[in-house]
Amino acid sequence: MGKFIDELMEKMTIEEKIGQLNLVTAGEATTGSVVSTDVESKIKAGNIGGIFSMTSPSRIRKAQELAVNQSRLKIPIIFGMDVIHGYKTIFPIPLGLAATWDMNLIQKTARVAATEASADGLNWTFSPMVDISRDARWGRISEGSGEDTYLSSRIAKEMVLGYQGDDLSKNNTLMACVKHFALYGAAESGRDYNTTDMSLHRMYNEYLPPYKAALDAGAMSVMTSFNDINGVPASANHWLLTDLLRKDWKFNGLVVTDYTAVNELIDHGLGDLQKVSELSLKAGVDMDMVGEGFLTTLKKSLDEGKVSEEEINRACRYVLEAKYRLGLFEDPFKYCDEDRAKKELLTPAHLKLAREAAGKSFVLLKNVNHTLPLKKQGTVAVIGPLANTGANMPGTWSVSADLENTQSLVEGMRSVLGDKVDIVTHLGANLTDDPALQERSTMFGRTIPRDNRSFEAIIAEALEVSKNAEVIVAALGESSEMSGESSSLTDLNIPESQKRLLEALVKTGKPVVLVLFAGRPLTLTWEQEHVPAILNVWFGGTETGKAVADVLFGDVNPSGKLPATFPQNVGQLPMYYSQKNTGRPLAKSAWFQKFRSNYLDVSNEPLYPFGFGLSYTEFEYSPLKLEKATINKSDKLRITVQVKNNGQYNGEEVVQLYIQDLVASQTRPVKELKGFQKVWIEKGKSKTVAFEISEEDLKFYNQKLDFISEPGKFKVYIGTNSRDVQEAEFELID
Repeated sequence: MGKFIDELMEKMTIEEKIGQLNLVTAGEATTGSVVSTDVESKIKAGNIGGIFSMTSPSRIRKAQELAVNQSRLKIPIIFGMDVIHGYKTIFPIPLGLAATWDMNLIQKTARVAATEASADGLNWTFSPMVDISRDARWGRISEGSGEDTYLSSRIAKEMVLGYQGDDLSKNNTLMACVKHFALYGAAESGRDYNTTDMSLHRMYNEYLPPYKAALDAGAMSVMTSFNDINGVPASANHWLLTDLLRKDWKFNGLVVTDYTAVNELIDHGLGDLQKVSELSLKAGVDMDMVGEGFLTTLKKSLDEGKVSEEEINRACRYVLEAKYRLGLFEDPFKYCDEDRAKKELLTPAHLKLAREAAGKSFVLLKNVNHTLPLKKQGTVAVIGPLANTGANMPGTWSVSADLENTQSLVEGMRSVLGDKVDIVTHLGANLTDDPALQERSTMFGRTIPRDNRSFEAIIAEALEVSKNAEVIVAALGESSEMSGESSSLTDLNIPESQKRLLEALVKTGKPVVLVLFAGRPLTLTWEQEHVPAILNVWFGGTETGKAVADVLFGDVNPSGKLPATFPQNVGQLPMYYSQKNTGRPLAKSAWFQKFRSNYLDVSNEPLYPFGFGLSYTEFEYSPLKLEKATINKSDKLRITVQVKNNGQYNGEEVVQLYIQDLVASQTRPVKELKGFQKVWIEKGKSKTVAFEISEEDLKFYNQKLDFISEPGKFKVYIGTNSRDVQEAEFELID
């Protein structure tokens, strides 16, 4: 590769080198407010290195033909897209996929996404998003894996392996792009694009590991984040992109900005377009997405001595190397096989996997008196604004989904249940009382009908429809675009219009099942107190309706576990299980103590803890057993627990292991996830689950940023979630 790139670059003019740094959008599935212009002539002039949001083998072939037939050096173009949780076959939103805690399944979903997207001409995906988020106000929490460093790191690895396969040059792979580098999920006040400010200690221990895990798995590109990091925006941050990424982590792939991020450095206050383009290149950016600041200013900056040809060469080389690894120089049209596109999109096998993934992502939050599963008989009323909207089922960031042909919840349930159950349905309430808010929350074709009558009239009609039903399924929560990019919220309650409907349904005295659609943790204190059963289904993708029917009627036993803590109210945010103790911790049994770390008006406890999720069966844990009480730094500690299925259903349980460092040179979390296993246990049977802990699991970054372990005592916890655990103690010795 090196010799080939060297010889090619020797032939390139400085303008052609700068042209390779220009990533434009075709505007087919726009994910920003700017669309590139005059694309065809720029391709012919060698002024475009990549295009995103262009799909179909025929269109991509035409664009590629312009590059390889009509540009001077015939350098092929790379084609990318936001393939986030599926391409045409849409899987659960990433937060929902994380709730499966099923690493093999997650890798399979990425493999299917790569197969489909590459069959449609693409070779680059802007995924996985590995940003840690502990503030549910931030809308893009839906696009990541939640709050936990360990779980997110495991998922990041599987996503990269799924996209890139074992050979990136194969025509059924996509180059992964790890985003958003870095700390984007820690935006202040949960407001998208906002600033972040944190210590290096927290950064290295809690926020950076998932990016590193994705790169260690072989991800060949990285996307910069929009936010500033301790005063310097990511796209101009030399420490982040060069010192950390290139020098410390030895990353040798492509660095691309997010949408117009170079131009946005102007509003950050760093200078005019020429200045910010200079800063971005010098920081370590290789490719400018859409803004064209590199294309229009770098030659002038070079002539003025503000950037060097060596810096331009560096960026150009990384772009060309990415194309070489993808095999585009050998065959620029390898992704343009129209027969593949006809055969490999939305196949029965892919849809089957989507249905399985959706069912495994659902989290049963409450189930009083075995309200669920329902019997396949009689009449079920499905009421609510999310009942009859197929367009919302794929969830946010599903830009390539076929919204018109995606089944709604009611359609999916009817297709599964046939004539066994009579399903009646009604809107029941508007998504929200505020028409303007509803319009903002149903963008990009995610329309939900609106009834402009009084809410009393709408609810009365819904109650009339429901009067002969034995059970009411309330399909409520967020629309798909109430979470996602630029969808931050300060109120995490179910909208008041829907809350009134739910209260009226509960007052009927009939069993009510809340099927909750959400792209983030919501505040559900009233619902938890009053509704018999709550099933959080996130947004499950193409097969949402069928998967919900599978779970509601017992064909699938829910096994999802929360990847993010659900607070009692928004005032507790940011909230996460791996907090640290203060010098004045609240006593475990106390609700409030004066001069302790707590609130006057609410307890410190979450509504649902990290890792929480019920099943239709009951799992019983034996006391955990430690092989020995002390280990040295070369030992491994084996820990076992027996889990018994005491209920009436076969089911899966996620057995979770946490560690606490009791005495250290700096403050440490009260718990840290260090292992988990998802196990299938038949009713009446038991399974012994074993874990091994080594010194590596006990290491952390100290104040000098050395990755170390310290001798001393530790607690190990094993249980069904981060709160409900058993514990034992061991000691690490020198």
